[in-house]
Amino acid sequence: MPTLPYPATCKVDQVDLYHGTPVADPFRWLEDDLSQETAGWVEQQNVVTFGYLEGIPYREALRERMTTLVNYPRSSAPEQKGPWFLFARNDGLQNQPVYYLQRGEDGPAEVLLDPNALSADGTTRVAGLTFDRAGRHIAYMVSHAGSDWQQIRVIEVNSRASLPDVIDWVKVSAIAWQGDGFYYSRYPEPAEGEGAYSARNDDHQVYYHRLGTPQSADRLVYHDPENLQRFHILGTTEDERFAVLSISDRGKGKDGNALLVKDLRDPHAEFLPVWPEFDDQFAVLDNDGDTLLVLTNRHAPNQRVVRIDPRHPAESHWQTVISEREEPLEGVSTTGGRLFAQYLKDVTSRVFAYRYDGTLEREVELPGLGTAMGFAGAHDATQLFYTFTSFTAPATVYRYDLATGASSVYRAVQLPFDPSRFETRQVFVTSKDGTRVPAFIVAKKGLVLDGNNPTILYAYGGFNVSLPPAFSALRVAFLEQGGVYVQANLRGGGEYGEAWHQAGMKEKKQNVFDDFIAVAEWLIATGYTRSDKLAVQGGSNGGLLVGAIMTQRPELAKVALPAVGVMDMLRFHTFTIGWNWIADYGSSDDPEGFRYLYAYSPLHNLRDGVSYPATLITTADHDDRVVPAHSFKFAARLQEAHRGDTPVLIRIETKSGHGSSSLSKQIEEMADVYSFVFHNLEVTPTLK
Repeated sequence: MPTLPYPATCKVDQVDLYHGTPVADPFRWLEDDLSQETAGWVEQQNVVTFGYLEGIPYREALRERMTTLVNYPRSSAPEQKGPWFLFARNDGLQNQPVYYLQRGEDGPAEVLLDPNALSADGTTRVAGLTFDRAGRHIAYMVSHAGSDWQQIRVIEVNSRASLPDVIDWVKVSAIAWQGDGFYYSRYPEPAEGEGAYSARNDDHQVYYHRLGTPQSADRLVYHDPENLQRFHILGTTEDERFAVLSISDRGKGKDGNALLVKDLRDPHAEFLPVWPEFDDQFAVLDNDGDTLLVLTNRHAPNQRVVRIDPRHPAESHWQTVISEREEPLEGVSTTGGRLFAQYLKDVTSRVFAYRYDGTLEREVELPGLGTAMGFAGAHDATQLFYTFTSFTAPATVYRYDLATGASSVYRAVQLPFDPSRFETRQVFVTSKDGTRVPAFIVAKKGLVLDGNNPTILYAYGGFNVSLPPAFSALRVAFLEQGGVYVQANLRGGGEYGEAWHQAGMKEKKQNVFDDFIAVAEWLIATGYTRSDKLAVQGGSNGGLLVGAIMTQRPELAKVALPAVGVMDMLRFHTFTIGWNWIADYGSSDDPEGFRYLYAYSPLHNLRDGVSYPATLITTADHDDRVVPAHSFKFAARLQEAHRGDTPVLIRIETKSGHGSSSLSKQIEEMADVYSFVFHNLEVTPTLK
C-alpha cells in the first residue's frame, strides 16, 4: 500500500480506437490546463510533494550550499559589431544575465538591458539579441514565465532607448535585418481564453517589420495555407543581399528542410527554390558573391559544405567546399572570410579553420578535451571569441587571432570551490546489439569501486541532439558528497552523425532504451554502483527515456527523475507544437507508428501491482512545449499502479516552462531533486 496520502484522482470513461485497438485514457480530463478541476489536482499534488520534501532534514542546507556554489561571476563571449562589444554577464546570483555594451575592448561596460528589471519575480527572459547591419539598433526576444511564446523589441544603441516597436505572437523565429526593418516568423494571434495547450500552433507566417510602424502594418512575406504544420524561418546574409527561407515539414515525418532564396537587390524578385524537398538538411552559412555556402547532409550523413549558385541550383552544379569526414560536422560559423568547422571526435570538440575556397588553414588548438562554442563574427573581423568548457572546467572565454591562430584567455573564471578535486573518464559500453556506446563518468579523484557510490545516470537520446561535456556548479553539490555523475551518449542523438540519429528514431527507438540499460548494467557490473544506489535522470525526450526505463526495467534503479517528459506517445502530436516531433517519433495516426509507439509509451505501459522506483516527476505550469498533461497523466497512473514503499511524487513548478525560468527556481528545483535522491539512496550528506 502507498505510504503517502496521494490525492484521489478521478477517472473518466474515455476510450479511443487506434486502428482497431481500444485504448483507455481515464485521465484525459487532466489535459485541460484551464479547468478548476485540474488546478485543484495540481494544488493537492504539490501539498503532498512539498510536504514530503520539507521533511528531509538537510534540504535547506543543501539549497544553501548550491546557492554558494553557483555564486560566481560569469560572462558570455562578446559579439563585436563595429566599435561595439556586446556580452551577457551574471554577477553570481542574478536570476537572468544582464546584457552589456562597451565601446572598444578597453571602454567601460555599460548596461544595455537588464531582464531582471522586467519582472518582479525574475522569470522574464531575454534572448536573440541581433544588431542591424549598421550597428545602430539591436532587436531582441522576450519571453515570460518560461513560455515558448516570444515578443520582439528594439533598442537604439547610442541612446540605449527602447523604441515603441513591439512584435507579438512570435515562436520558432529568427530576427533577420534588412535595411530599416527585419523579418520574423509568427503564428496567428490565439483566440481569447485559449490556454497553453489550445493556443494555435499552425500557419507559421513570415512578416517584414519596418521600424517606427505598428505591427498591424507589417508586410506578409510568406505563408502556406495548404500546409499549416510547417515551420518557415527566414534569415538574411550579412551583406543583406539574399533572404534565405528554410521550410520544414516535420509534421509529415520529414526530418529535412526545403531551401528558398530571394535576391534582395531586386524589389520584384520572388523566392527561388534552391532545394524543394524535405528529406535532407540544408543551412546557408554565408554568400560568397553570387554563390551560397551551404551546410548539408545530402549524400553526407556526417555533413559537408557545398557551394550553390541560386541561379543554377541543380545538384550537378554543386561544388564541394568541405568534404564529409569520419567525424560528424556539428556546425560551421563564419568570421573574417573563414569557415570555422566544428567537429565531434568521440563527443569532444575539434575545430578547423578553412578559407571560403575550401583550403584548410589550420586546426584551432583548444585548451583540452571538452566543448568549444562560438567562432562567429563579421566579415571584416581580425579576431573572434569562443568559449570552452568541460565537466570540470567552467565556461571560459577565449580570444582567437585570425592571422596567427593563437588563442588566449579573454575572461577567466574564479570559482568558489576547487574543481580539481574531480576527474572525468570516458568509457565505451557494448549495447544489446553490439553497438559501442560512449559515456562520461565524473567523480571525486580516488573513487573506490565498491558498488556503494550514489550515482546519477543522465541521458537524452533523440532529435539529433548531442550531449558533449559541460560544466555545472550545481552538480558539484552531488559530486562533493561522493556522488558519481554519468552522462551517456545514446543513439538518437547526433554524437556520431545522422546514422547515429536515425538508429534511435521511430521504429528504432528501442535502441535508445537498450543503450541506456547497457550503460546502467555496466556501471553495476564494474562496481561503480548498484541498483539501490542508482538514480536515472532525463528531461523532455530524456524524460520519455526515464519513463520507458521505469516501465521496462523497474528494478534497474532505486530512483527515477523524469523531467518535463513526453509520456503519452499516442497523443503528443495533438498538443501545441508536438506535431513537430513526428519526424523523430512517428505518429499513432499511422498503423505501424501506433504499433511501436504503443509498445513503449510510458503512460500506457505502467502495470498494476508493480513496485516502481522512488519517483520525482518534475514539470511546470507554463510548459507549452511538452505540455504538463504528459506528466500529470503519468503521475496519476503511476500512483494508481505502484505497490511499493517508495514515494512516487510530482513537483509542479509555477511560472516556469520547459526548464527553469530563473536561477532561483533552478536552485530550488535542483535542491529538491538532490534531496530526494540522497534521501531515497540512503545517503546523508555532510553539509557545513
